[in-house]
Amino acid sequence: MATPSEKLAESVKALKELQDIGVVAVRSADLSRTHRERLLRNGFLQEVMKGWYVASDPEQRKGESTGWYASFWDFCASYLEERFGTHWCLSPEQSLFLHAGNRTVPQQLLVRTPKGGNKPNNLPQNTSLLDVKLDLPDKQHREQTNKLRIYSLPASLVFSGPRLFRQNSTDARAALPMIQDASDVLAILLDGGHSRIAGRLAGAFRNIGRAKTADEIIDTMKSADYDVREIDPFDEQAPFAVATREPSPYVTRVKLMWHAMREEIVPIFPEAPKATKDIDAYMKRVEGIYVTDAYHSLSIEGYRVSAELIERVREGVWDPDKNEEDREQRNALAARGYHEAFEVVTQSVRKVLDGENPGEVADNDHSSWYRELFAPSVAAGIVKAADLAGYRNGPVFIRKSMHAPPSKEAVRDMMPLLFELLKEEADPRVRVVLGHFVFVYIHPYVDGNGRMGRFLMNVMLAAGGYPWTIIPVEKRDDYMASLESASVHQDIKPFTKFLATLVKDNIEGKPGPKVP
Repeated sequence: MATPSEKLAESVKALKELQDIGVVAVRSADLSRTHRERLLRNGFLQEVMKGWYVASDPEQRKGESTGWYASFWDFCASYLEERFGTHWCLSPEQSLFLHAGNRTVPQQLLVRTPKGGNKPNNLPQNTSLLDVKLDLPDKQHREQTNKLRIYSLPASLVFSGPRLFRQNSTDARAALPMIQDASDVLAILLDGGHSRIAGRLAGAFRNIGRAKTADEIIDTMKSADYDVREIDPFDEQAPFAVATREPSPYVTRVKLMWHAMREEIVPIFPEAPKATKDIDAYMKRVEGIYVTDAYHSLSIEGYRVSAELIERVREGVWDPDKNEEDREQRNALAARGYHEAFEVVTQSVRKVLDGENPGEVADNDHSSWYRELFAPSVAAGIVKAADLAGYRNGPVFIRKSMHAPPSKEAVRDMMPLLFELLKEEADPRVRVVLGHFVFVYIHPYVDGNGRMGRFLMNVMLAAGGYPWTIIPVEKRDDYMASLESASVHQDIKPFTKFLATLVKDNIEGKPGPKVP
């Protein structure tokens, strides 16, 4: 007779077979009742709604949101396809968000379908799906991306309401430059006689510096005998003229966030101290803080480390080549990697103290930080050597976050831009806050993004004459909540205030974090 473990293994195998063929939304019919109940009981399956499930991590805490947020879009696509076939489409506003590179999980996903029930379907983590009984847009105005049926970009701009331009200006300004020519929207405007919308879109294009496109919309509509009155739908002028044709909405998004957020950072963050004159003394203080920094940075990521382990690693007692226990110890590997990375980061710190451009230094050195961070895990066979090659080649998800980091293709557009912005930014306060935030917003690596973001933050701090600053593990919840506010709601103030308090206390010599 099979043991309970063997039975569970069979059930997990059945779930894996579904996952191997791309199934995310698991229906009751996809698994036998025995397998389903066993997987639910052991935490490998999570019920979303009656008859529908998603795979889950049995080690995650009850109420953990990460698994659901990671499954959200695939689940909704599969559920909607099963329920409505091809007769559904996301709202024009949600379609525009996706075109603009914003895959943040919405509180409520709005769906148009002739078969809609006009009532919300409750989903995990206080999210919901509302299928509204409405006709679909014409076929030529619909497309499919990542299994999601959405409005085309021109149609989403035409049919989104005016509030979107005020409340989601970054998304709107990221989408507008993707329109190649006025004709992309004019066909829809003329066909439907949308004179008011034409005036709104003309004003939107003029706002971002696309005067030619705006004029073409106005002139063409008037030539067709429509009375068009141009209105700027945004609350304020765009901070810079957007490129005439920007193929990547992610590039525009980061530029817009940077320009909008920097103005909110400056009044909150403490002014930079005088330039560091005694570089050797500064470096000695950094070296002296290593154990405390390593303990808190690793603990934030969930590693269970102690001061003794960190010292053992630093003194070379830790030996994965000869000691099997060391080789298998994940925490020790993480600690070793952190020590090696810290050493090369301090070299970057010295460069910026010597007057080198901090953006240039970070651009040139950050790949070395990353390689050192994970080299011990590669040597132990825990991490694939290919993972050291560079930026990730697949999706990643942030624990408990509604923010969905951009695609691997977008990462390759956004990272060069980040370093370009750091090179050009004159205010050290902005480099500190946005260097850290934008890095973790992009999440360019498979793992280690938080540690890398904090390394980058401290290099930027050194460049501004600020002391090396540790983010205490005791404040992890506040730290993550402030990053979530910036990522999901575009509100950088909580994160700025969080870092500003730590830096100010550090400057004033107040007692800092300790190692238990």
